[in-house]
Amino acid sequence: MQEVNAANFETEVIKSNLPVLVDFWAPWCGPCKMVAPVVEAVSNDFKGKLKVVKLNTDDSPQVAAKFQIMGIPTLMFFSGGKMVDRITGYLAKEALSQKVNEVLSKK
Repeated sequence: MQEVNAANFETEVIKSNLPVLVDFWAPWCGPCKMVAPVVEAVSNDFKGKLKVVKLNTDDSPQVAAKFQIMGIPTLMFFSGGKMVDRITGYLAKEALSQKVNEVLSKK
């Protein structure tokens, strides 16, 4: 899974041809560690249909502030350069897959 930061967020997320799931996380965050394997599995399941990236909020606080990230983990969906959905907290794989399918069906 690709890491993004303030320098490449525009290119990798906003200008992406595919819908993008951004995992806003930090190394000290316990729930972030719990959701990481779920995000990884969804990334593999939707390869070629959905781009999945991670953004460390400690390293890129300006991006987290821009998108009003108040708690982590926050998962944000972008499509066509716009944020279309967000989830804060842990989500099981089935629920996240269902959310991905909803986002993909709207693009």
